[in-house]
Parts: sequence; structure tokens; C-alpha cells
Amino acid sequence: MAVIVITAIAVVAMINFRDWINRSEARRAMEHLGKIVLKYRKDYGSVPPETYVTSIKENLKGDVRLGELQYRALWIDTDSTPDEILAYTEKNYPSLLVSGGYVVLRLDGRVEWMDKKEFKTLLAQQQSPEEIRMLQK
Repeated sequence: MAVIVITAIAVVAMINFRDWINRSEARRAMEHLGKIVLKYRKDYGSVPPETYVTSIKENLKGDVRLGELQYRALWIDTDSTPDEILAYTEKNYPSLLVSGGYVVLRLDGRVEWMDKKEFKTLLAQQQSPEEIRMLQK
């Protein structure tokens, strides 16, 4: 019986560790993307277009962990604040210790993990009605 309990604990621990590693790798890939975007902004004065980000995404270390990247460059303009969400990806984890949420890249290059409720509230504050309509199609 003790062997079964120890085995179950080990399996749960390994699953949680794997999810923690995946989350860390997704964040690292987003940080790399942030550096590239900041350099592009410095060189050209604006954020890169989505086609540019799509073309470099597969070369980011850990890009597989990013999953489906949502890039909001179309909605960024000169009035956007540094804390505006530029890119994000949702990460869902079935583990007990690592909860689901979003890896978020801000316009100023900061990358952070946000829980789902906090992210959805912030994004709703930043989205225009046009962006919401476009995403619903």
C-alpha cells in the first residue's frame, strides 16, 4: 500500500513539475519576443507588424511552449501606454499546483504571468469595440 501512495505522489509531483517547466519556458520565449519587439521599436519607431512576429516566432527558444500567440499590434497606437498588453498566450494546466492563466507581454517589454480573472479584466479595459467585434468573428 505504501508503494502505491509513494508512486501516486511521485506521479503528481512530476506532472506539476512538468507544467511548471512549460510555464517557465513559455515565459522565457515571450521575454525573447519582447526583446526583439523593443529592438524593432527602437530601430523603426513602431511595433512590428503581425507578419514579422509570425515569421520570427518559430525561431524563439521555447516557441513551442507559447502555443497560440495573440498579437495586438493592430490595436497599438501612439496613445498606447507602456503597460498596454501587446501579446499574450493562454496556458491551461491540469495540475494542482500550477494554475492556468496567461503569459503576457506588455508594450514596454515586461513579461508576466496573470491569472485568468485578472487578465480578462485588464484586457477588457484595453480593448476597443472594434477589436472585440473582430475577435468574435
